[in-house]
Formats: sequence, structure tokens, C-alpha cells
Amino acid sequence: MNYNWNWSIFWEVGPDGVHTYWATLMQGLYWTLGVSVLAWCLALLVGLAVGVSSTSSIGWLEKLCAGYVELFRNVPLLVQMFLWYFVVPEVLPFGWGAAIKAMDPTWCAFWTAVICLGLFTSSRIAVQVRAGIHSLPAGQPMAGTALGLTRAQVYRYVLLPQTARVIMPPLTSEALNLIKNSSIAFTIGLMEITGAARSMQEFTFQIFESFAAATVLYLVVNAVVVVLMRCVEKRLRVPGFMGSAR
Repeated sequence: MNYNWNWSIFWEVGPDGVHTYWATLMQGLYWTLGVSVLAWCLALLVGLAVGVSSTSSIGWLEKLCAGYVELFRNVPLLVQMFLWYFVVPEVLPFGWGAAIKAMDPTWCAFWTAVICLGLFTSSRIAVQVRAGIHSLPAGQPMAGTALGLTRAQVYRYVLLPQTARVIMPPLTSEALNLIKNSSIAFTIGLMEITGAARSMQEFTFQIFESFAAATVLYLVVNAVVVVLMRCVEKRLRVPGFMGSAR
């Protein structure tokens, strides 16, 4: 059976009678960027806190952080997304659950995706932060303490600035993975890039054109992220401390 290519389908008006299919894909791009940026901010904050706490030498706190990492890192992301969307509102206090269920479905799916992706990614960042701190010479914390710095100041002025430089390359990979993982939000009703492409395919039956456009959008977004992260890496690089970014 021959496939009927129709690249002009992007400029045809969709089933809503207002937006073209290309406009629908652009709306999907906006949702993808919104989810990815907010989830990345959440992942950095939580991942940094968990990673630092896991090196605190406080037994119960280190075990708690290890349990957090194992929980979010070892449960499939799709399962986590369903748990956050379908289960959490049911187990929360009645008022909170009712408020979540009363939200606009699109925004409910959006914030669910942000929380799920942010916490999932934070568990991976926490491991990288911990590894980055442990990769530094053991004498540096002791030298900071000998200079009169408190433990918090040792982390702030000595350990974390160097750790940020060490873990910048793997953070780039995590940022790219987060953008790609945002496609999971389609399963709970958020019309991000993948959801918009799937909707276009279902109404037009132009499957190759729909997902070719989605592929190009993901490639462009990820290419921009790679360029930005490499610029940050080069700017943070200390001569003689790390190899130059490629």
C-alpha cells in the first residue's frame, strides 16, 4: 500500500476550527518547555539538598537520603506518573484531594508532570552531587574547618563550587533526559509535543508527517540545551582543574 505524503497538512485548520496543526504543535512545544524548565528547577533544588545531606555524616539522614534515591530511581517513571495523577489525590486529606480534582484538567496534568519529573530527576542529580563531593580531595573540608569556617560555609564556599564544575557534563545529560521524559506527560492528558503529534495523526492519518515534526522539535530543543550547557561549562571551567569542554 502506498503512503500519501502531504506536508501541507500542517497549515490546515484542526478540528477546533481555529488553530492549524502547526499551531497545535507549537502549543505542544510550549507545554513541553514549561514542564521541563519548572521540573528542572525543582530537580536541582531537591537533588542538591538530598545530595549534600547524603554526605553529612549523620547516620539517620544519610539513610533517609539513600531511601529517597532508591525509591524514585528504581520505580519506572510511567508508574510514578500514574501514582501522582491517580493515586495521590485519593490518599491526601479530603479537602486537598477535592481541590486537586476540581482543577482544570490541563493544569492538573501540567503540575503533576512537573512534580513527578522533578522528583524523579532529583534522585539522579542527588547521586551526582554526592559523587562530585566525594571526588574532591579529602583534605579540603579539613582545611576549610582549620580556617574557621563552619560546616555550612565549607559546603558553600569550598565544596559546592568545585562540585558544580565536576558534575556539569552529567547535568547536561540529565537536562536532555528530562526534556525527553516529558513526553510521558501525554499519558495523563497533557498535550505536549508528543501528545500534539499523536492528536494530529489521529485526525489526519498523516503519521509520518506528524512524528517527523515532533522529532525535529525535540532535536532543536535539545540542541539548544546542549549549546547553552556547554557555554556554562566553559565559563565555569577552572584551567588545570578540568579538561576543556568539547
